[in-house]
Amino acid sequence: MIKFSDLKLNPKVLKAIEEAGYESPTPIQAGAIPPALEGRDVLGIAQTGTGKTASFTLPMITMLARGRARARMPRSLVLCPTRELAAQVAENFDTYAKHVKLTKALLIGGVSFKEQDTAIDKGVDVLIATPGRLLDHFERGKLILNDVKVMVVDEADRMLDMGFIPDIERIFGLTPFTRQTLFFSATMAPEIERITNTFLSNPERIEVARQATTGENIKQGVLMFKASRKDREATEKRKVLRALIDAEGEKCTNAIIFCNRKMDVDTVAKSLKKYGYDAAPIHGDLEQSQRTRTLDGFRAGSLRFLVASDVAARGLDVPAVSHVFNFDVPSHAEDYVHRIGRTGRAGRDGTAIMICTARDEKNLADVERLVQREIPRLDDPLGGGKPAEAAKPAAPEAEAQAEKPKRTRSRSRKSDDKPKVEAEVPKPVVKAETPEPETKVEGVSPPEPKIEAPEKTDPPKQQDRNNNNRSRNNSNNNNRGGNNDRGGNKVVGLGNHTPDFIELSFEDRQKA
Repeated sequence: MIKFSDLKLNPKVLKAIEEAGYESPTPIQAGAIPPALEGRDVLGIAQTGTGKTASFTLPMITMLARGRARARMPRSLVLCPTRELAAQVAENFDTYAKHVKLTKALLIGGVSFKEQDTAIDKGVDVLIATPGRLLDHFERGKLILNDVKVMVVDEADRMLDMGFIPDIERIFGLTPFTRQTLFFSATMAPEIERITNTFLSNPERIEVARQATTGENIKQGVLMFKASRKDREATEKRKVLRALIDAEGEKCTNAIIFCNRKMDVDTVAKSLKKYGYDAAPIHGDLEQSQRTRTLDGFRAGSLRFLVASDVAARGLDVPAVSHVFNFDVPSHAEDYVHRIGRTGRAGRDGTAIMICTARDEKNLADVERLVQREIPRLDDPLGGGKPAEAAKPAAPEAEAQAEKPKRTRSRSRKSDDKPKVEAEVPKPVVKAETPEPETKVEGVSPPEPKIEAPEKTDPPKQQDRNNNNRSRNNSNNNNRGGNNDRGGNKVVGLGNHTPDFIELSFEDRQKA
């Protein structure tokens, strides 16, 4: 088995490695360090957690041990996609270069420009930066890149995902053509391949694992989740997450919980705190000081659950992470490899559990296609596809549905009442409006009015209305018939007399 002492590293670097407790290099370290020490360009492809950081820090320290940096002109440059990864690389330099007099500067966002300018003005051997902050310093005239001898691009595929490729190309153009380039990535997208073909000169390619594979020491599983109701999906999904954590029991000493969106990171962290879990969020919108405190607490073991966005998927070197929970299926399949790579590091066993909803099934298929294996399905720890609480809200709905027919019947009764009222207004009222019995017309004996039936059926108000109608009809008849009485009887119509002009013939009327 090859040892670090066989790699021709600086004796002071070897002493620091021994003090750190390492004896044998990982495959990517054994493959990348020798050609890097020879001054060749290196293209390293390895899954996360395999020790890529030491693959370039160890040879850089050895090569930079001789020489001295000038003000504003760093001798080497390391580009990282996130602040956390840049800070971790800086820690690696501190660990392995503690016996070598090298200076370094860390250029990341969220930190004062003034402090960074002061460090650059003194001259640095190693400059570790994120692309955006590096270009900010360059455009302000505080940085000159003409003396860069070694340039490192770490986690290049993450650079691509975050949209840093144009910045990377510009930075390449600002550095000398004769520089040595060390390029590391977990996957090789076509765009990454184009950059390596453009800016690397005959690189030594080291690929220690199948592209985009996951560690065999990581136990994986996915829970296919379906909410009882759409409006309760988020609540029930968080409940499932808590049940998965509880189901792991004492095996889950600490865990990183990944969410796709920053707002979900905050929501899940607050929910876990509410139910008594020791959790804290970390994402790009938080202040750098808060992010640093949270990470330090997680590394120290004072924080058990770290709820993170993909900003923390790269560069979190916490060897003892027992579990990774993917609260969401990652939108980019490559992120799954990096997320679960936070567990099972340095040969330890790890567990990665993912929750998949119906709309995430396409992303799940992309993940399985990338890792070239089917992720085992897990049983719902709540005992079924629907959480137990989901059945409770169904009762009010059933009650509401049961009440609907009652309201319908009440409306039908009201609508039925109207015809009854109309039916109770008797049509024989017209007959009742005939003259009262004392009214007589010759040759006609009026029938006796049927008053009993209306009295039984008509309501009191209707009866009064009918009586008023009779009075009005009688007065109208008197007006039409005049006030001539024959035998004390009221005359209806014209009576027996006929006007003289009617009895005249047509000829007599013309003569008249």
